[in-house]
Amino acid sequence: MVRNISILSGDSHPKFVDAICESLGVPPADRILGKFSSGESRCEIRDSVRGKDVYIVQTFGVGTGANKVNDYLIELCIMISACKTGSAKRVTAVLPLFPYSRQPDLPFSKAGAPLVSNNSTTGSERLGTGTGAGEKVAAAVARYTFESVPATPGPSIPRTAGLSNGFDINDALGRAEAQLAVRVGGAETPPLQMISLGGNSGFGSPVQPQHQQQHGTYTTHDYENPTLMMSLHTKPGYKQWMAQSGSLVADLLTCAGADRILTCDLHESTYQGFFDIPVDNLFARSLLKRYIQHRIPDYHNTVIVSPDAGGAKRASAIADGLGLAFALIHKERRPPKFTTSPAANKATMMLVGTVANRVCLLIDDLADTANTITRAAKLLKREGATKVITLLTHGIFSGDAIARINASALDKVVVTNTVAQEEHCAACPKLEVLDISGTFAEAIRRVHHGESISVLFQYDQF
Repeated sequence: MVRNISILSGDSHPKFVDAICESLGVPPADRILGKFSSGESRCEIRDSVRGKDVYIVQTFGVGTGANKVNDYLIELCIMISACKTGSAKRVTAVLPLFPYSRQPDLPFSKAGAPLVSNNSTTGSERLGTGTGAGEKVAAAVARYTFESVPATPGPSIPRTAGLSNGFDINDALGRAEAQLAVRVGGAETPPLQMISLGGNSGFGSPVQPQHQQQHGTYTTHDYENPTLMMSLHTKPGYKQWMAQSGSLVADLLTCAGADRILTCDLHESTYQGFFDIPVDNLFARSLLKRYIQHRIPDYHNTVIVSPDAGGAKRASAIADGLGLAFALIHKERRPPKFTTSPAANKATMMLVGTVANRVCLLIDDLADTANTITRAAKLLKREGATKVITLLTHGIFSGDAIARINASALDKVVVTNTVAQEEHCAACPKLEVLDISGTFAEAIRRVHHGESISVLFQYDQF
């Protein structure tokens, strides 16, 4: 029995908390959770938490009710704040499935080489002053990538032009050196970025006369010119003004008073960097490996398959640990097109490896709509696989995911109980659930006693 510890349960997965408490030999703490008639969440901690090490368990799947992720998040923050107000010694948020960890913080992916030099320069070199400034800037200009077209349009043209056939780079460099030489001599010249390098050079926009720049009608915010706005229209696929949801949730939990985070199989492991508090990211791979060894007949002849490139490292770790063959499904998303056909923008999938006449084990961290794993199973069966079994850590199964799995080529879906699966099991005969509460109970025990939890990460030893 673990002493001076308190385990609190949210409304998301009470049975998971009961299993953890049974492993630790402590009863779950008494609390009241509910909602007022206005919809606001209500929390009351009935047991004393003064001076105790408190662990609040809350997961964020939709197994116990759709569209409750945000309610569970607010409920968790209120419980954390209530425990800190009640003079808890330390509050650890135990999140088997972390919320909002799949949403990237970057609004879009930059493509193409930037128009900057890779080598670091001093301030005088960037301004073009000092001894030999002309040679240094000319060498830097020579390293630029002229094929990278800036996204912002230039003056008087709908889109900054590329490298024209009549552009002479030697002539442009010569004029740039001449301008720099005059500046070093003491005469005032336009800044380096205003030096014109030729007509529509692509290195920069043509420099207009001063009166044209002051009295021109062009502006990057000119909403009265429909022709110009058509050229500035954002292309499909560009995620404009995307909120930084991941770091926002991390700040919410930290500001609520959480001292530590305990989670499992983050979709992006770099998410731990959003926190200023310790984050322990457990692995379910040891549990999945034991299932393969004891529940898959003749598992030495199976093939571990990753359904996409993002999960290749996760799947290959299991394949290397068990000495099994590995295959990868490459998913290529075509660039968006101006077309009304929905099939034109779908991702194409191709298999890298051999799976003919063998059992395939699809390894992934989570399944939400189950579109990826069902398409991968269809591809594997078409390539000659005799059976396809997928092993997942988090089974969210939102929307029509269960109906899609039932109608798919998947023979079995093995998932852990980080998300409540009672409703899913009743609707899907292919589903098999593994209990991972013992891993969380051992992690809580080790954190409470100040022991190392590194053994829980060394899944190859299990």
